[in-house]
Amino acid sequence: MARIEEIMTLAPVIPVLVIHDPAHARPVAEALVAGGLRALEVTLRTDCALEVIAEMAKVEGAVVGAGTVLNGDDLKRSVDAGARFIVSPGLTTGVAQAARASDVPLLPGTANASDIMRGMDLGLSHFKFFPAVAAGGIPALKALSAPFGQARFCPTGGIKAETATEWLGLPAVLCVGGSWLVPAGAPDVAAITARARQAAALKG
Repeated sequence: MARIEEIMTLAPVIPVLVIHDPAHARPVAEALVAGGLRALEVTLRTDCALEVIAEMAKVEGAVVGAGTVLNGDDLKRSVDAGARFIVSPGLTTGVAQAARASDVPLLPGTANASDIMRGMDLGLSHFKFFPAVAAGGIPALKALSAPFGQARFCPTGGIKAETATEWLGLPAVLCVGGSWLVPAGAPDVAAITARARQAAALKG
């Protein structure tokens, strides 16, 4: 099982995906991987999310994770479906313990110093900064990361293609989460691949 840092450094952007039709799963994953984005976060916000994870996991080169994981049951069902990493909007002891028991990499959401300190008490050092823009944006993450030199972040929430580079320029940021890569509706494979290629080339 890969460590979360290895997954976070596969590419500068992790696509955050809300897929409503399982038939779209493989074309979307194939387009993203072709564009250079291998780590894919499928959010558990739709009734078909687990099916989508299972379909995307069949795509060669894709490292598929589950997002919006709220508890141990969500985590188990996601891993059973083929998720290779877990992303949560927050940090709870229950989710952290379930991830450890399943030996699956976890990227928990944090928005303040107490979240990070609790995560460190649980043996974690890599976090999602969420919701990135609403939680204060780049100035907030700069201030928040200063006392925690060993912590690394994936800011997610409100980040756009036009602002991603500025976030990636922060020393504590390994990657960003982005929902701009795959708009709702039937996938335009060529457009998704082009956006993925641009995202894969981003540098801080």
